[in-house]
This record gives sequence, structure tokens and C-alpha cells, in this order.
Amino acid sequence: MNILHVVNIYFVLPYFIGNQFDYFHDKGYHMHVVCSPSEWLPAFAEQHHFQYLETPVERSICVWKDLQSLCRICRYIRQQHMDVVVGHTPKGALLAMLAARICGVPKRIFFRHGLVYETSHGWKRRILIWVDRLTSLCATQIICVSPSLLQQSIADRLAPKDKQSLLCQGTCNGVDTVEQFNPALMDLQRLSALREQLGIQPSDFVVGYSGRIVQDKGIKELVQAFDLLTVPNKKLLLVGMFEQRDALPESLQQRILLDPNIIYTGYIRWDMAYYYALMNVYVLASYREGFPTGVLEAQSMEIPVVTTQATGCKDSIIDGQTGLFTTHDPKQMAQQIMAVSHNPLLGKQGRQWVMAHFDSHKIWESIEKLYV
Repeated sequence: MNILHVVNIYFVLPYFIGNQFDYFHDKGYHMHVVCSPSEWLPAFAEQHHFQYLETPVERSICVWKDLQSLCRICRYIRQQHMDVVVGHTPKGALLAMLAARICGVPKRIFFRHGLVYETSHGWKRRILIWVDRLTSLCATQIICVSPSLLQQSIADRLAPKDKQSLLCQGTCNGVDTVEQFNPALMDLQRLSALREQLGIQPSDFVVGYSGRIVQDKGIKELVQAFDLLTVPNKKLLLVGMFEQRDALPESLQQRILLDPNIIYTGYIRWDMAYYYALMNVYVLASYREGFPTGVLEAQSMEIPVVTTQATGCKDSIIDGQTGLFTTHDPKQMAQQIMAVSHNPLLGKQGRQWVMAHFDSHKIWESIEKLYV
């Protein structure tokens, strides 16, 4: 069976699919990817045993480039005789579902990773809703990655209710709680070397975040909450990269780059477990999500979490048991950060919860049922 995943950029492949490639390859499936060009894609494809086609999949609307990519995807689908096409991210999913529909692929699966229009307004919001509905129309099945996302999708009439569903309790790929995000596997010398590299002392109080460094993620509010913390030797560890789309104000970017108490790593490809292991608290102050993988990874590493009750985020912790909810008010966020830091039991309970409901192998077994 030939299975094609279409995404916009390489960056999302390790999070949305990752070792899932190996799982299905070992079971005899032939895995394929369409993605925007990336210097890292060839090595990743060789490591995880999939074929790929590079073609621009822009986040923004670019009619000529989008039509060219649509034609290339159609050609690739026909050449490789695809049995299943899976679309991720708004633009990747739109091109994937249109191409698969044109080529008559029998199984067309749209993974809805979030609702971009939740933080948009006016004509832009209307266009984004229309794009989502068109993608949904071309799909044979829609997988929403969290319960609250499914609920909102139904409420906004993006597709018929019986066409939309969840995998287990959510996510698109789960978390490897055994071999990757497992605190018992930490090499202490390696962890100490990373701590020294980043300039973090063992006595420092580290507030952490992983993901895109953009406004929708609540980075401005997180920095403001960090400023309100009164603990000594505090550090803010931001693991991710700046982006032009939804970019932070230039002044805030400069503050992040120049403040000695803020550690900005840029994009990290490997060993994320070691970065979580440096954190005392993980904070996601997002305004919208599909299902935040970073929150699950942090909990799997026994790190207590503070997050908002935005779509997707509200499904990612059990309030009071694995973490705490906060509003976007920096003062309350700072209070919740201190509250979870004084309760180490939250981290241990978080790992148990993630292992029980979001282990990657459970999710992959559910995904395979979509294909056969």
C-alpha cells in the first residue's frame, strides 16, 4: 500500500509523523512525503525510509505557485499509484485533498491540526473558513487532533459531524514515552554539558517553552509573566525559532536575543528530551492550538505544565493533577508558574497520564485502522 503525507515544511515532519514512518515501513507500507524544499529532508527521508517530492507549499495564498504544486502532486500521485493521501496543515491539506480528489484516490484523510481563523478577523477569517470547508469537502475522512478542536469544528460547520473523528483521546502522532521522552534514560554527563553550553546553573529556576516563537503562542505574555517572577536565578528557556508570519514585535525579538536571563536556542532538530530535562516548569500561553505536542512531551518528562484553556490546550492537561490552567494575564500566569513549581507530584502524575492515553504506539495502531 502506498501512503502519501503532504505537509508545508520539513519542520513539522518529526512532530506530526516522526517514527511513525518506521512503524509503517516495518509493516510493509510504502511511505511518501510531499514537502517544501529543505536541506534536512534528504537525510531525514533516508533515516526513516520514505520517498519524497519537494515542491513549494506556501503558508500564504500564492495562486501560481499553488497551481504548479497541485499539478506536481497530481503527477506524483499517479506515478506512485497512491492508495491513501493524508493532508496536514491548512495549505498542505488543501493541496493534498484537491489533488487526491482529482486523481480519484479512494482514501483521502485530512488531519485538522488547528483552526487558523480563530485568531483572524474580517475577510481573512472568512477566506480561511472557506478554505477549511473546501478541504473538508474533498476529504473522505477528517481527523481532529483534540476533543475541543472536534467540538469547535462541528460548531463552526466545517464538515458534517459523521465525517469527523478523533484518534483515541487526541493528537496526530502521540509521544514516545519509552525510548525518547523518558527521564530514566537521561545521560547525566550529556545533560550537564548542555546545561553548561546554555549557561544554566544547577541552582537556576528555569521556565521553559518549545515551539514557534510567534504572537499566537502567547510569547509576549510569557515574557511579561517571567518578569514578574520573584525567584532568584531565574531563566527563560525558549526552544524554537522566530517566524515572519505572526512575528513578534521587533523590540521583543531584540529583548529575547539580548537579555542574559532569556536563552533562545533557535530550531532544535534532536534531543528535545534533554531541553525539557533542564526545565522546572513548562509554559504554553497559546491563543489557539490543535493539540500541543510540547505539553505532552514535557509531561512525559515529568515537568509540570502551565497552559491556557484555548482550543486544544484545554485537552492537554488535567487541571490540578498534571498541571494548571492560566489566563493570558501575566500576573496570574506568574502565580500559576510558582504554584506548579512547588508541587513535584504534578510532573509524575503527568507522565503516568501521557503514558496511559497518548503513547505513540497506541496512536499508530488507530491510524493503521484508517488505512486498511
